[in-house]
Amino acid sequence: MPFNIPIFLTWLRIAMIPMVIGLFYLPESWMTLPVRDAWAASAFILAALTDWFDGWLARRWNQTSAFGAFLDPVADKLMVSAALLALLNLDRVDVMIALIIIGREITISALREWMAQLGASASVAVHWLGKFKTASQMIAIPCLLYHEDLFGIPLARVGFVLIVVAAILTVWSMLYYLRRAWPVILEKTT
Repeated sequence: MPFNIPIFLTWLRIAMIPMVIGLFYLPESWMTLPVRDAWAASAFILAALTDWFDGWLARRWNQTSAFGAFLDPVADKLMVSAALLALLNLDRVDVMIALIIIGREITISALREWMAQLGASASVAVHWLGKFKTASQMIAIPCLLYHEDLFGIPLARVGFVLIVVAAILTVWSMLYYLRRAWPVILEKTT
């Protein structure tokens, strides 16, 4: 298993998940709810930035690896799923939205693994729909975690709109990937 700064940043993102979630279990006597929410949103933003930064560094320093390509999306999915479950517990996201987003992540991960076994990974390569969905999620989640107005911007409302957009893009991108994979599945499994 290779170890370099991009992989370290990916591991750091995974290690930050319990910290973000743990903040919601601290007693209110330790910090006020707005302070707790600000810390959780800030930690999530920092973790999301490491996602962009580790990929950029890996490409720039030519430190891409099969292990890094495996670990990076796992870290992303764990981070987003954990945050959605925390938001669900706080009643800041609808159960159907959380189910759609988490269910899609599981489905597409399994589909990509299956396509790799069939030698057809290119048929489910990352598409702009998936990237736009991820961007919507990564902005929506900290808005929902913070859940207060910031400089007059109602982040709870912004987060709600963006998480709905992310859910719509989630379904759209899942259908896109399934449609792309379907001919390969039919060809290779009959």
